[in-house]
Amino acid sequence: MADLSNKTIAVIATDGFEDSELTSPVEAVKDAGATVKVLSTKGGTIEGKNGTKVDVDTTTGLAKDSDFDGIILPGGTTNADTIRLDDDAVAIVKKHMEADLPLGAICHGAWILTDADVLRGRTITSFPSLKTDLRNAGATWVDEEVVTDQGLVSSRTPDDLPAFNSKIVEEFAEGQH
Repeated sequence: MADLSNKTIAVIATDGFEDSELTSPVEAVKDAGATVKVLSTKGGTIEGKNGTKVDVDTTTGLAKDSDFDGIILPGGTTNADTIRLDDDAVAIVKKHMEADLPLGAICHGAWILTDADVLRGRTITSFPSLKTDLRNAGATWVDEEVVTDQGLVSSRTPDDLPAFNSKIVEEFAEGQH
């Protein structure tokens, strides 16, 4: 497994995240040695749709993209729809992608990438209901377990987590693309 001991990975999420799509990737990057910081639209604690509670390290309004070597965007429809409306979260994702730093988005987590306007010419997967939005934002959408395009890692559902986790650890270790 790749060594992430000198890496700080951000998770951008809020209430309504898909529990396993946050907890499983976080566990994978922590097992590889990374420090994880949870960013949200609010401070305190956020709660997944199945009741998992996660402490927030800082708000998206106070965070700086330059503090992170990678970003994880978990799914959950409510979470993804709320995050994409947060201008600070969108700005962090946009700057991160423009710097060619690795990012992992699973399920509905990819939705924010349309608002950040960073998908032109990229290949991506997601939960199938997002394919039209992602295509309209300039991406080529494919139905595959995991897709990697220049550091952008994407997957469809919790069933894809083993492949997603393995690939984000690899891409985070590689760093800037």
